[in-house]
Amino acid sequence: MDPQSRQQFESSVEDFFAPGGPLSQGLDAWEHRSGQCDMASGVAAALGERRNLVVEAGTGTGKTLAYLVPLVLAGKRAVVSTATKNLQEQLVQKDVPFLESVLGQKLSVAVMKGRNNFLCLQKLADMQGQPTLSGISEVTEFGLIRDWSERTTKGDRAELPELPGDSKLWPRLDARREACTGRRCALFDDCFVTKMHRRAREADLIVVNHYLFFADLALRKDDFGAIIPDHQAVVFDEAHEIERIVGQFFGVYFSHGQIDELARDIRAAAKRANFGSSRLTKALRGLRAVSGRFFDCFSDRFKKGSTRERFRDRSEFRDRSGKQYSALVQALEGIEGHLRLVKNHSKETDPLKSRTRMTRLTLRILLSDIGPGLAEEAYKHPVLTNLIEDNRGNFVHWIEKRRKSVSLRATPIEVSSILDEALFDGGGGSVILTSATLAVNGEFEFIRGRLGLHSSNEMVVPGHFDFRNQALLYIPRSMPEPKSPDFTPRAAREILELIRLSRGRAFVLCTSYQHMRNLHKRVSAATRFRCLIQGQGSNEAVLDEFRSTPNCVLFATFSFWQGVDVPGEQLSCVIVDKLPFAVPSDPIVEARIEQIRRYGGHPFFEYQIPSAALALKQGFGRLIRAATDRGVLALLDNRLVTKRYGQVFLNSLPDYPRTSDLGEVAVFFNGSRDSKSTIRRAARRPPRQRRGGHGW
Repeated sequence: MDPQSRQQFESSVEDFFAPGGPLSQGLDAWEHRSGQCDMASGVAAALGERRNLVVEAGTGTGKTLAYLVPLVLAGKRAVVSTATKNLQEQLVQKDVPFLESVLGQKLSVAVMKGRNNFLCLQKLADMQGQPTLSGISEVTEFGLIRDWSERTTKGDRAELPELPGDSKLWPRLDARREACTGRRCALFDDCFVTKMHRRAREADLIVVNHYLFFADLALRKDDFGAIIPDHQAVVFDEAHEIERIVGQFFGVYFSHGQIDELARDIRAAAKRANFGSSRLTKALRGLRAVSGRFFDCFSDRFKKGSTRERFRDRSEFRDRSGKQYSALVQALEGIEGHLRLVKNHSKETDPLKSRTRMTRLTLRILLSDIGPGLAEEAYKHPVLTNLIEDNRGNFVHWIEKRRKSVSLRATPIEVSSILDEALFDGGGGSVILTSATLAVNGEFEFIRGRLGLHSSNEMVVPGHFDFRNQALLYIPRSMPEPKSPDFTPRAAREILELIRLSRGRAFVLCTSYQHMRNLHKRVSAATRFRCLIQGQGSNEAVLDEFRSTPNCVLFATFSFWQGVDVPGEQLSCVIVDKLPFAVPSDPIVEARIEQIRRYGGHPFFEYQIPSAALALKQGFGRLIRAATDRGVLALLDNRLVTKRYGQVFLNSLPDYPRTSDLGEVAVFFNGSRDSKSTIRRAARRPPRQRRGGHGW
């Protein structure tokens, strides 16, 4: 923008949030939020100057409107990327309609999701013609999907809440790219994915989730090309998730399940299109058999209780297990050969040939079997090419076991160089990163370094809630060190006291499954309150039961540390067992520690402490979700006050009043006239000194 246009634009954004402005007139219960105004002004400045922006917006800021309004008033095509599909739905179904009502105009908005969220009409037609359904449940689900397909205009599974979340039928009917024939499909123009792309090309605001955005960024050079249209700005809401998700989509994996799914899809296509043969059936049976023998070679590589291990000796493993490895490669080559020989069915066989070739290439590259010609074969697959050309050793190779399935994986150790080139310096306009948990010690050095963001505006916007009066941080005295055998029984006693005072209504957030189970066993046997534990059902089902059960206690691990909302008195206490340091033996964490040390850094201070500080902020953030919420935060790990690095954690948290006295916790929960004096006594302690912070 030229200076005059930029000034007018920034003024219009400020006017929107000012007293007497459109927002105050559109809300009956409007209250001025200075943090929301500051953030909106910061977003407007970044858009006007074509700068990047990192902004930590505390809980209750109203950050969605703070970035939506500048995006809309700027008149640029923009992308908003959320951490989850649920946040996508909330933004489109709640926030956008509200903004439309305030502005008095219809906004051009499109939602984009991954292909597996949409029904494939061709697959539905094929299955209707030759049904291969097993059991009453699949027959019932098929009828449900077929009837819905005749009335839906978007084909989005989210419109079908009656379909079970663990439906085995849906993956056989969704529009994932592995089985898509693209423009050669007879139903291409009617395809729900095609229609989604059309809506996006015509929209000014495109709402995606991080998984789709980074899948598109990783794969936009392959046969399908870019998914998300060109845009002038992108906002990442819940941006603290970016590094983890980028690692997934710029990484490579090969699994037992992939082979089984490939064989099943080829068999189904052969039956549907009538190109099956006894030789193909025998080849597919042989593929699954040699796959089983290959993955059996990994059975003794996992330590007791471990599900993830480094895979350093790939070449040596290939030599030791050469017979099984060669048999699997040859079986995949044989399947490709069978599919090439099929005549008059290229529409069905071409995607399967490409997928089989991709599977074979992935296996060879992960086993370091990179011979002449392999790079040429993989040139259309940018992620595989990155792994072949990895001269800096930026990928960590590891294996993972889930139930009976094993997968081989290669994950980028650091994604900063990837994002620096593909996102921040990619000519796509301003990139806005926002979350309630981005700053460590009041600064953004950690997140910028991890993501490769070299130049940006920065600001910290305090939360809208009155944490000095709504919350109390309890850290017990004289707890044993977390590695001590006395820690778990002492922690259980503290939890029992805390939930007695809170009358249940608590989350107990643990840093490991084993400790979660041990604490649950001890506490549930000694209390009258209902004690739920993560894993006794789906996360959604467990959370629903917690919400509907008075005085309930939920024991959980990292799945419940973020993205979980239980406003009101039902959640009045959040108890964290230990400082949430990542397990140093985890393959990815271990590789990052090694890399930082190799470059002369100090991984504990540069990576492990900042990561744990952000995780603790996320966990504690479950408690105060509304202006009327009150509650106690408890950390049973007193390294927060006994170790010098504990100050980094304290400086990164909101300025909660603090106590180590259970009596003060009791007074707080009693809600008596003395409770305010309790808070005042805790608040008299000098405010923590914060470093740096929130200038431009």
